[in-house]
Amino acid sequence: MSTDRDPGLQPERTRLAWRRTTLSGTVVAVLAVKTALHGGATPPSVLAATLCCALWLAFLRIAHGRITTLASTHRPRALTPPHATAAALCTVAVAVCGALLVL
Repeated sequence: MSTDRDPGLQPERTRLAWRRTTLSGTVVAVLAVKTALHGGATPPSVLAATLCCALWLAFLRIAHGRITTLASTHRPRALTPPHATAAALCTVAVAVCGALLVL
């Protein structure tokens, strides 16, 4: 049995998944800002919206690096555990900030 990996379209699908997740985070950040400013901005809502935007920017940086890696090489290297953890934490934290603004 051969141990060579046939990448097929997996890198392309992975790159598209990163783009979809980035788009979802963008929507959450925009809605967080809109929610924070709708009906009068309070300091906690502005802080939550600012935190949401900062987390979105951090995720965007990680995602852009991964998308670039996937697009530029035939055999992309694996995502390092610290980057994977940071991406997951940013995604969850953006969702939590968005949820706190709705409540």
